[in-house]
Amino acid sequence: MDIFKKALIKSPWVYHVGTSGCNNCDIEILDCLTPRFDIERFGIKLVGSPRHADILLVSGPVASHCKEPLEQVYRETPKPCVVACVGVCACSMGIFKDAYSVSGPPDKVIRAIDPNAIIVYIPGCPPRPEAIIMGIVKALQSLNGVAK
Repeated sequence: MDIFKKALIKSPWVYHVGTSGCNNCDIEILDCLTPRFDIERFGIKLVGSPRHADILLVSGPVASHCKEPLEQVYRETPKPCVVACVGVCACSMGIFKDAYSVSGPPDKVIRAIDPNAIIVYIPGCPPRPEAIIMGIVKALQSLNGVAK
């Protein structure tokens, strides 16, 4: 395993993408950054550009007007990139299942671009920060399998 892949596993950088929904998952993602949960002690850092991200945290179903921006963000991320669907709405559409303004869940949008995308699901409405941290750890384990 080369040094770049080891660094990716030891210190993943995450980028948050809100694709609609009720915003509760976004609040819980930001709660992970507070001193109480402090994901930075695990080497996980929230970055401001998808070009630096190893993991995309996508919350909410993909609204029609957010489909193209989500595809563009995914194309900008270096590969391998893990997409973490955060919340029930991102995992299974939740209450937005039959909404006319929704293009679908994030995994369907991403798989249309890249069928081999690594996708992790973090259910909950909203998921607790502990669940988000555990989902990121599972994402790291999936990256570990790719990096070998």
